[in-house]
Amino acid sequence: MGVLLALGSSAAYGFADYFGGLLSRRRSFLVIALLSQTAGLVLSLVVAVLLRWGLPQPADLAWGALSGVGTGLGMIFLYRGLSRGDMSVVVPVSAVGGVALPVLVGVGVLGDRPSALAWLGIAAAVPAIWLVSRSRGSTRSGTADGVTDALVASVWIALQYTALAQAGAEAGLWPIVAGRLAAAVCILPAVVTSGPHQPLGLRLSLGAVGTGALATLALLLYLLATREQLMTTAVVLSSLYPVLPVLLGITLLRERLSRAQVVGLVGAAAAIVLVSAG
Repeated sequence: MGVLLALGSSAAYGFADYFGGLLSRRRSFLVIALLSQTAGLVLSLVVAVLLRWGLPQPADLAWGALSGVGTGLGMIFLYRGLSRGDMSVVVPVSAVGGVALPVLVGVGVLGDRPSALAWLGIAAAVPAIWLVSRSRGSTRSGTADGVTDALVASVWIALQYTALAQAGAEAGLWPIVAGRLAAAVCILPAVVTSGPHQPLGLRLSLGAVGTGALATLALLLYLLATREQLMTTAVVLSSLYPVLPVLLGITLLRERLSRAQVVGLVGAAAAIVLVSAG
């Protein structure tokens, strides 16, 4: 079950980053990030109240808030990178850093001990994430700046994953609620100081809300996955989300795969099998 939850998180993240990247190129990436996190806050709060699932301790809320700081700052840099760099370059750079650092923390600090098969899967996943998202060539002049933003975002994304996994199982959804609030608070000053901004309009606003809902679902599934298996394993599987835009391109847009992408897809499939078997 933990593997399915983590893969579900990966799918939700894939859609969220894809649509968030498209939106950030049409309007202010800061406004898109703020609206998506605010929508995530409202959604998670409503679900938490309706389900009445869990009673958090102060430490659980603190871990959730710290995770939200990682989310908020990570989204600022990720969306800025997506607004001026190639999505096929920015996303994998942020994903590789976002998975590598939590794995190091899980093994070195938290004492996670993946099996030998799981280690093989982890070793296959990191290069697979990079290869599967590579394009045949860069088409945007800001790609170098986008990579820099992605590297910074990866550190904050790693904090998001690591901190959220520390919340207790009895806390229910409340760590995610605290995280969405903290994320919005982190993004709001940047929006205010960088204004004025062009209005989004109804269509783009709904898109940002939908992106926030997907990202919140991804975090919920990831949180549930960490309660079924090691954080190290959950992070690796959740971070396979760059595979999704490539598969959508093949099936819906009839895009052609490069050799590197074929190798990456094979590596990603191998990683899932190995981590699941381990």
